Amino acid sequence: MVDFPRDPETRIKVIVVGTGFAGLTAAIECFRKGHSVLVLESFQERKKLGDGISFGPNSGRIFLSWPGMNERLEPITWNTDGLTIKSWKGEHILDQDFGSKEQGYGKNYNGHRGDIHEAVFNYATEIGIDIRLGHKVVDYFESDTEAGVVANGERFVGDVVLSGDGVRSSGRTIVLGHEDKPKPSGYAIYRAWFDASILQGIPDFEWMFTKGQEICAWIGPDIHFIIATTKKHNDLSWVCTHKDDKDVEEGWMAEAPIADARKHLEGWDPLIHQILDATPDPIIDWKLVYRDPLPTWISPKRRTAVIGDAAHPFLPTSIQGASQAMEDGTTLAVCLQKSGKEKVQEALQVFEALRYERVRAAQKTGETTRDTWHKADWNEVKKNPDSIKLKREEWLLNFDCEKYAEDHYAATAALLDDPEAARQLNAPKID
Repeated sequence: MVDFPRDPETRIKVIVVGTGFAGLTAAIECFRKGHSVLVLESFQERKKLGDGISFGPNSGRIFLSWPGMNERLEPITWNTDGLTIKSWKGEHILDQDFGSKEQGYGKNYNGHRGDIHEAVFNYATEIGIDIRLGHKVVDYFESDTEAGVVANGERFVGDVVLSGDGVRSSGRTIVLGHEDKPKPSGYAIYRAWFDASILQGIPDFEWMFTKGQEICAWIGPDIHFIIATTKKHNDLSWVCTHKDDKDVEEGWMAEAPIADARKHLEGWDPLIHQILDATPDPIIDWKLVYRDPLPTWISPKRRTAVIGDAAHPFLPTSIQGASQAMEDGTTLAVCLQKSGKEKVQEALQVFEALRYERVRAAQKTGETTRDTWHKADWNEVKKNPDSIKLKREEWLLNFDCEKYAEDHYAATAALLDDPEAARQLNAPKID
């Protein structure tokens, strides 16, 4: 067992649906704040899914607040300090330095999603959180006094339910009052993660192995291609975002032949095609779906909330999906502690008001980056290379969501009779 300090018990019973980063963070933070926590997960066993994932300093500080977590993450992650940007033809545009400006923001973590998820999942179980695998939630219910779910033919009842089981979450139905369908975004991503040793020793790739870790992005019309090497140069991952107008089912992911990526990247930098030559076939073809922003994240009785991707899916170009999911979980735990058991409905309202405008602004950064890169005027870029930089904004990265919730709970609660005013009170100040 991990020595994990907890605040005094609040007697608030929290049911968390899903063990993604939103669900696990909500569980750990609620447990830390003294709430009783039960986590239900549909998978029969934990699976190592995904490839590269990034956590900015705004979520890195959450990891650092969990005793011993940094020591678990250090061996499997790295801290990104910059990005090289090239044109689709291979012309060097700029080297963007993150380190000097962001050093004071805190620590970021980058690695394989499966490795980081395993570390967080194991941490949650070791501190004593009750996580039940093989429990697929098929229904939600609530009243003025309680909320719960049905899984495996059993009713689980608590004070609040936090639905963090992804973009396909059935929790969205209880919040909206109807089932909503996703829309194709017009884009998809090819993804790969493999042993980098096959490229070591090749002169054209020497630059990839000279630093602790390297990220390079090639940008072209309606496509960008990004590679990243790990801290010890053991692995290489790449993603290729491209136009795709096919109708897809929500959450749909499939394998695709490497030849499909070659077609989209025809005429691009020969270095990219050498990387494709080294990539195991097939690759992952991940269709990006779009959802209109939800008008609310909480249910009519104010005892159920959707969090993370269930509430607000992000484009990968935001580099904030996982971080904002963690902010959700941390903020909720504070709000429930502030409200106490008798006012948990107020807590969920304040949570939404604290988070809604910040999340929407963070989502827009992904849209802006994609459009800036995919629709670049290259004559203008050559005159002003900084115009193509990845935006790394202080309001987003240098943020302590726990402290913010502590400091702004009371003022936000006082405005709940005017929900729009409560949201605007917490809109980020963006220069």
